[in-house]
Amino acid sequence: MITLKSEKEIRAMHEAGKLLASCHREIAKRIAAGVTTMEINQFVDNYLRKHGAIPEQIGFNGYEYATCASINDEICHGFPRSTPLKNGDIVTIDMVVNLNGGLADSAWTYAVGEISDESKRLMEVTLNSLYKGIEQAVIGNRLGDIGHAIQTYVEAEGFSVVREFTGHGIGPTLHEEPQVLHYGTPGKGLRLKEGMVITIEPMVNVGTWRSKMDDNGWTARTLDGKRSAQYEHTLAITKDGPLILTLQ
Repeated sequence: MITLKSEKEIRAMHEAGKLLASCHREIAKRIAAGVTTMEINQFVDNYLRKHGAIPEQIGFNGYEYATCASINDEICHGFPRSTPLKNGDIVTIDMVVNLNGGLADSAWTYAVGEISDESKRLMEVTLNSLYKGIEQAVIGNRLGDIGHAIQTYVEAEGFSVVREFTGHGIGPTLHEEPQVLHYGTPGKGLRLKEGMVITIEPMVNVGTWRSKMDDNGWTARTLDGKRSAQYEHTLAITKDGPLILTLQ
């Protein structure tokens, strides 16, 4: 079931989004060679709780961590670990914040030291594709318009869009309907209405869009071992256009 949010509910989610965005800004200061994603995870847990929020991912379907930390060929849902990051890595940190019942979800890919030109371009195209999708998130458009805008841009740039993992509705729980595909046909799919709150979170790969699952049952990685990047915002559909709740 899709729930349309009131202005009050959207304001609460916006407050959660502002806190989440501030946490990502702090992460950006801490990402470096030699730092571990477990250290980043502990920082996020402490930061959110210090500000009166809860890391909503903990306990979701048994997940144990405040963040997902996906490195290089990992597409999403990587576990934080104690292995130090290396110069040239890229790492996506994904988190969901619950602040007084308001939820917000955002992932961001970070460069570790000096990265290759290919990785720089992957990150740039992925971030651009997120905003291409957001531009289509207006009342009266359809979900296919979002996916088509992302897919056509990414593929024109020579990369591929992951199919197996999608954006989603959010609030009152972490994952709500509808699914938000990052590929598709314009004019097709659910029509967007005022009060919907969704995530758009394209995962873009250097090589094939196909993935494989690690033995832990959570972590997805590229089938060919090439790199993947992801950027995600939570946004509300409003009469004035898309309102990004997690804007940094």
